[in-house]
Amino acid sequence: MLFFPPAHLNQLPYHPLHQAQTPPHHPHLQAQRLIPPPAQPLRPKQNLTHLPFTRLPPHLIFLLLPSQPILCKPGPNHEFLSHVIGLILPTSISINFFRPSSPALDPKSFKTASKFPHWWTAMHKEMAVLKENNTWTLVDRPPNVNIVGSKWLFKTKLRADGSVERHKARLVAQGFSQVPGFDFDHTFSPVVKATTIRIVISLAVLNGWRLHQLDVNNAFLHDILNEQVYMEQPSGFIDSKYPDRVCLLHKALYGLKQAPRAWFQRLSAFLVKSGFSCSRADPSLFVFKQDTCILYLLVYVDDLILTGNQEAAINSFIQRLHDEFAIKDLGELSYFLGLEVTSHDSGIFLSQSKYAKDILDRAKMLDAKPMATPLASDVVFTTTGQPFDDPTLYRSLVGALQYLTITRPDISYAVNQVSQFLQQPTVIHYQHVKRILRYIKGTLDFGLTFSRSKYSNILGYSDADWARCIETRRSTYGYSIYLGGNLVSWSAKKQPTVARSSCESEYRAMANTATEIVWVTHLLRELHSLPPDRPTLLCDNQSAIFMSQNPVAHKRAKHIDIDYHFIRELVLSGRLYTKFVPTKLQVADIFTKSLPRPQFELFRTMLRLGSPPSRLRGDIND
Repeated sequence: MLFFPPAHLNQLPYHPLHQAQTPPHHPHLQAQRLIPPPAQPLRPKQNLTHLPFTRLPPHLIFLLLPSQPILCKPGPNHEFLSHVIGLILPTSISINFFRPSSPALDPKSFKTASKFPHWWTAMHKEMAVLKENNTWTLVDRPPNVNIVGSKWLFKTKLRADGSVERHKARLVAQGFSQVPGFDFDHTFSPVVKATTIRIVISLAVLNGWRLHQLDVNNAFLHDILNEQVYMEQPSGFIDSKYPDRVCLLHKALYGLKQAPRAWFQRLSAFLVKSGFSCSRADPSLFVFKQDTCILYLLVYVDDLILTGNQEAAINSFIQRLHDEFAIKDLGELSYFLGLEVTSHDSGIFLSQSKYAKDILDRAKMLDAKPMATPLASDVVFTTTGQPFDDPTLYRSLVGALQYLTITRPDISYAVNQVSQFLQQPTVIHYQHVKRILRYIKGTLDFGLTFSRSKYSNILGYSDADWARCIETRRSTYGYSIYLGGNLVSWSAKKQPTVARSSCESEYRAMANTATEIVWVTHLLRELHSLPPDRPTLLCDNQSAIFMSQNPVAHKRAKHIDIDYHFIRELVLSGRLYTKFVPTKLQVADIFTKSLPRPQFELFRTMLRLGSPPSRLRGDIND
């Protein structure tokens, strides 16, 4: 048997005779069996975990080592055991090797998962938590009542580097069978906005605060159900004495329609009782202010981000959370909702490189040739063309790209364009999506840099491309908003109505940008971090700037009266300052059209987007 100790997997040379040893708890495998050497010896330093697809030579032993597992699909002639030391495989068996980050590791059903000991362990842990929280009581099956089904879900939790963190089994209720009005009433539950996350990160960097990451274990089990909900007993754990009984739920389970709402109400009630106030600008943001102490808490279901100016108050609050809920302190913020947060000497680097790589893997474009820009500068989008034969794939990739724009504003315009054809995509549209993916391939490690600055002013850029769409003649507008020099908000959209002039399209774009700036100022006021200077809005259209600063009346401006008065009121009250910026410095131009490479790269740099800093906190040289 080829046996490599974990610490020397790639260093040991080939030995002519090897001995197979079998764990004592698997008696059906023969122990101490001598076998001849393989037909072709393995070369030294050959890495077995990176073999994409291999047909093993006769009598070669397939190894599973705890520190470096090799995972395979079970063949029809052998049983897959995740914890055996060696398995003798017949010559005809072909093995598929997968990296630990492969989705193929996660079983899709209880029947499949029950064959693996580590998934059984995960299910027993889940059941122990459910029993400890008194989640349900077994009762006789009531007549004429809707019984919700139950299902096991399995997920291999990964770290930011793609390595396996743990195996998680989750028992969920099949909420799709719930009846509105009987099993539940309201279901809405707020989640934190991406812009709010970036603003809080920017404030933490500007003030030199630490960002703490918390996770609530089995968050929904802390919710008290107000409705009577009955559920079938979970597979594999049916009571042998009462197999026909059903579970009367006392606590909410994942999958129930009302579970997220019940959890948020439970958490928000505790936070308000602890002295926090819920933000009106973003209901998922909670602020604590007492004397000189300030704490911010961001909530995304059961994932929490906590920061503030006093570490002692933060640690005290974390302990209170732990006493009330089952809180896991994950330390300094590093990986949140697919966002990779890396600290460096002067600030924070925010990226989604692992998520971007997963998109390329899904599209089978990991080996694609990179492109310098997301779209060609002369690209024109139309609805005509040969229909694409797999619209589901198109929608899946475009939806994934939309989430990638949380840290990649450079692809916002391109993604907005391809998103307008989700209903009936054509082959040309899919080629544009592949072009975006090829650009991502060349910029996998790109992300946003948040750095410290002496100033914390709000600066916005607004731009519009008049009649960009050749079929509807609607204009495309975009904006970017900076807080203390850090990009916190941006957008690239098509205007809902046709503009009769370039001045009108620019002025409507300014109105939309001003709306976002007003929202940002309201949020910063609640965070007790509103800059003393009024926000500045930059535009490259002189006519639009003139209309925002002077009470003029023109026959061409009658139909934009509402936008006109909105901007004018902000300017006259001193809440906004509008200013002209040359087109060559109009960074919002990257959100309105596809640009040539030199101009695109210039604006991309102005967005604070690029590779990670060369020196990160915790470097080996520190």
